[in-house]
Amino acid sequence: MANIGFIGLGIMGTPMARHLQDAGHTVITSKFAIPPRQELIDNGLKIVDSPKVLAETVDTIILMLPDTPEVEDVLFGENGVSYGLTAGKLVIDMSSISPIATKEFARKIRATGAEYVDGPVSGGEVGAKNASLSIMAGGSQESFDRALPLFQLMGKNITLVGDCGDGQVTKVANQIIVALTIEAVSEALVFASKAGADPARVRAALMGGFASSRILEVHGERMVKRTFDPGFRISLHQKDLNLALQGAKALGVALPNTASTQELFNQCAAHGEAGLDHSGLVKALERMANHAVA
Repeated sequence: MANIGFIGLGIMGTPMARHLQDAGHTVITSKFAIPPRQELIDNGLKIVDSPKVLAETVDTIILMLPDTPEVEDVLFGENGVSYGLTAGKLVIDMSSISPIATKEFARKIRATGAEYVDGPVSGGEVGAKNASLSIMAGGSQESFDRALPLFQLMGKNITLVGDCGDGQVTKVANQIIVALTIEAVSEALVFASKAGADPARVRAALMGGFASSRILEVHGERMVKRTFDPGFRISLHQKDLNLALQGAKALGVALPNTASTQELFNQCAAHGEAGLDHSGLVKALERMANHAVA
């Protein structure tokens, strides 16, 4: 059993940290604006004054933060993690951030003698709660082997893709596929519903055919039942598609359907829906059709 540092105890981070606690590890975090949930405190969560102190206290630090600037600040800002690192320590960033920035963060962390793994996840809040996340890792084989026992407490499909940054590249690719599939399911259900068919029965029929997918199963049901409480917010998917489009520009790659799906997310955000689950993208198409799936 070990002392594990964990910064970023939000919708995803809380259940992930709880799995570490349930396995017998002591989870330690640093002070932050949003207080940790009581369930973690009741289960033995310890709190230190800063990320620097946290890095001095533990050998492994996990980050689960919203975006690239937050990760950079926690690692390299005033009293950041990097100032408390020594040789042999391990930083695992499970946030979904810029692959380009990740490579630079890894270079700086490795310069301290510590090791670095990027391990972004897919599976949303449900996957975090069920310890069934898919984890896409980037780093050396040695670093990955050190991180693997912790990954196995939080996820199921765990893959070392390549060196640092490759995990983030894989997560961006994942988010392209997820976004475009949500858009496709949205179009199909809006079309079926406006044509007069029962969208719930259309979804059930499609689940038995080649169009079946996890997104049709989970998010199609959300669209029919109008349950848009966030498992993964539209605002976060906007962030991920921005990473895709920025990376595509740098690489000289065209992502036309990614760009058009981002515009639908942008329309939702303009209507005050950025906090909805990303399946709420259907609302943009419903407005265009002047018809709601129901």
